[in-house]
Amino acid sequence: MQIFHTVQGLRQPLAQARREGKRIGFVPTMGNLHDAHIELVKRAQQTNDLVVCSIFVNGLQFGLNEDWDKYPRTFEDDCAKLRAVGCDFLFHPDDKEMYPNGLDTQSRVICPTMTDVLCGASRPGHFEGVTTVVTKLFNIVQPDEAIFGAKDFQQLAVIRRMAEDLCVPVEITAAPIHREVDGLAMSSRNGYLSAAERPRANQLNVSLRWIVSQIEQGNRDFPALEAEAKRQIDTAGFKPDYISVCNSKTLELAAQDDKDITVLGAMYTSGARLIDNISLN
Repeated sequence: MQIFHTVQGLRQPLAQARREGKRIGFVPTMGNLHDAHIELVKRAQQTNDLVVCSIFVNGLQFGLNEDWDKYPRTFEDDCAKLRAVGCDFLFHPDDKEMYPNGLDTQSRVICPTMTDVLCGASRPGHFEGVTTVVTKLFNIVQPDEAIFGAKDFQQLAVIRRMAEDLCVPVEITAAPIHREVDGLAMSSRNGYLSAAERPRANQLNVSLRWIVSQIEQGNRDFPALEAEAKRQIDTAGFKPDYISVCNSKTLELAAQDDKDITVLGAMYTSGARLIDNISLN
């Protein structure tokens, strides 16, 4: 695996790969890689000749009082995992390389829809940081395909809308959520769970699956289902952030006759904020 720390350094071999007619896949990450990230790389390898992974902890998408300083930086371990799976290129820029003029004067990419609800409601400015850095990474790598995990369903929807609006010639692929045996969605933030919390941390997934089962049985009282799921999470000893039954494409609250529905949720543990979702049609 070749490692690059500068934009120009990465662009040179990628330009050569394009001249050779190679198809390029891209997996953007913030590092602290786990099995779910590795599955994204494997998915990219299935449909591309060459795979680029990036590791960059993007300060622009962290708000005040969030965990940018504490976010785990595990570069050597990450490299070992990427080498083991056969990743071709790793792009690992520092803040100066990604934001040479500083964060305060950085041009921003703003998606005006779907960003002030769900996770966006409790993390103001988060998605502006996501769409800005993803646009920059797309411009740097210029991939044919980019693979994102479906766990961050809202992020995926926002990135798809951003790419559509800006005519970005990148195929956006969603990979299924990679889960622990008990249903807990794999996440770097699972490392913040205490030993006492971990056996109960799948409660978010349990409550979302309960809502899905109710909808499949014909229950369309979405507000009541959301309220009961929040009660379940609270009873398990966690603090619900939101539980929402949404239209899968627009992320607006689902209408009674919507057929493509995604149930999304977030909850707080003592040291982490966990998210999950389940789609049905």
